[in-house]
Amino acid sequence: MTEVFDLDALVPAIASGDAGAFARLLAHAESPVRASLRPFATQLDTEAVVQEAFLRIWQVAPRFSPDGRPHGVLRLAVRIAKNLAIDETRRLKRAGRTVSTSDDEPLEVPVDPAELDPFLRARIVDCYEKLPPRGALCLNARMDAQGGASDATIAADLGMKTNTFLQNVTRARKAVADCLRAVGIELAGGAA
Repeated sequence: MTEVFDLDALVPAIASGDAGAFARLLAHAESPVRASLRPFATQLDTEAVVQEAFLRIWQVAPRFSPDGRPHGVLRLAVRIAKNLAIDETRRLKRAGRTVSTSDDEPLEVPVDPAELDPFLRARIVDCYEKLPPRGALCLNARMDAQGGASDATIAADLGMKTNTFLQNVTRARKAVADCLRAVGIELAGGAA
């Protein structure tokens, strides 16, 4: 019989950089997160979205607070994944592109950097600490909102125009991606 436990119990270990606890979370949570993205499967690369969602869980684990119900971290991962999928779908529509996969074409599945490098958290933190103050402020505000507020609302809370906020977020994400790339960590789907 499989062990039943609250996934939130893994979060303190993940927050301290325990790759084993993170792998255990993935073993239990990956399937439900992937299933939540089925409506997007014909429109975008859901594998990249799943990986990005779990990368964000790894990043926000130190700030995660359980809400009193079981598996809050799983609900957060599903919400992050869905928000990422919605954002990517909108981005593709704005760019006038549609993304679909063909059964004839094998999909390349990127390797999860957390499986290769148990010190991924330290590298992410190092890159994050190198961000300019405004970039870090905007990225923090967006992550703290956990998908619960629009970019316009977050920008207004920071006293910025939405466009300025989005430019700061984009630059910060690119800076972190470039920094990680410089130490040999490539984000799935070339995310920046």
